[in-house]
Amino acid sequence: MKFLSEYRDEDLAKRLLDEIKAIVTKPWSIMEVCGGQTHSLVKYGILDLLPSEVNMIHGPGCPVCVTPIHLIDKAIHLAEEEKVILCSYGDMLRVPGSHRSLLDAKATGADIRILYSPLEAVEIAKSNPDKEVVFFAVGFETTAPANAMSVLQAKESEVSNYSILTSHVLVPPAIEAVMDDEECNIDGFLAAGHVCTIMGISEYGPIVDKYNIPIVVTGFEPIDLLQGILMVVMQLEKGTSTLENQYSRVVREKGNPSAIDMIQKVFEVQNRVWRGIGNIPNSGYEINAQYASYDANIKFDVDIPDALENEDCIAGQVLKGIKKPKDCPQFGKKCKPEFPLGAPMVSSEGACAAYYHFSQAAQAI
Repeated sequence: MKFLSEYRDEDLAKRLLDEIKAIVTKPWSIMEVCGGQTHSLVKYGILDLLPSEVNMIHGPGCPVCVTPIHLIDKAIHLAEEEKVILCSYGDMLRVPGSHRSLLDAKATGADIRILYSPLEAVEIAKSNPDKEVVFFAVGFETTAPANAMSVLQAKESEVSNYSILTSHVLVPPAIEAVMDDEECNIDGFLAAGHVCTIMGISEYGPIVDKYNIPIVVTGFEPIDLLQGILMVVMQLEKGTSTLENQYSRVVREKGNPSAIDMIQKVFEVQNRVWRGIGNIPNSGYEINAQYASYDANIKFDVDIPDALENEDCIAGQVLKGIKKPKDCPQFGKKCKPEFPLGAPMVSSEGACAAYYHFSQAAQAI
């Protein structure tokens, strides 16, 4: 397909692989932050084609995977006990909470609806003025503008029965949390191109300087990833650490000013708990005081206790890049997409799901 096949060109991929092999002289560990990048690396066999010196480590770049258990439990509670119409993107429905998932709740009668956009939820609220409608707003900076827009649209339309349950997480603080972990052995990063499309690249410069590591903003197609890896390896071999933009066909230095303005109108930065990782300072968006009436956490003052992860699940170590999915004793056994122990096995961007569907590790089970 035009504008797509050129980034899956076999000959170009071979040339990039040859370049990587020609310049690499020592072992390097590179973390791709985004789960979408992980899926491409596994799906297209890139992990198996890279030289043994290049170790790709899969990061916490899946917002569905890091949504805390208590928020999933709260969403289920709102749908079942508060009788709201709960709206969500489809990839959240099968993620396990402390006892069950949103899909389980839907199967027993809760009014839970799968949508493609939060703006649809605003329309549902308009059509059901006697019901509270809550949109489960999960995502990185990428989805924040649309969720902010839904709040602005609801306010402009004087729709008072709409709110969002926010679980937005931010990438730069997560990179710092990974680097600060005592078990970290990362030499460089591939930053998430879609996030930088919204936010620009300026937030990553201070991280490069603080940790003396190369960061390359990278796309998601095979050629993007191979070129991004090559750019990181070239820096590592030269002993340099700079911020580079491989995804320049999409990402601009200042991002999307209109989208950023919308985010800043509705949200403020606060601390956020990441499932499997813990609290990361200044790593999430919450609705600000001006739009507090659209915050489901405030509208429904419900105390949902924290819950422990399944003791058989090593998702936290996978999300921090300490272990890979194939290192889990339950991978493909007790933990499968149909019956996941943790979020990375069910999410469309989860590393465990990528390995299960596409890797040789799954074929060996």
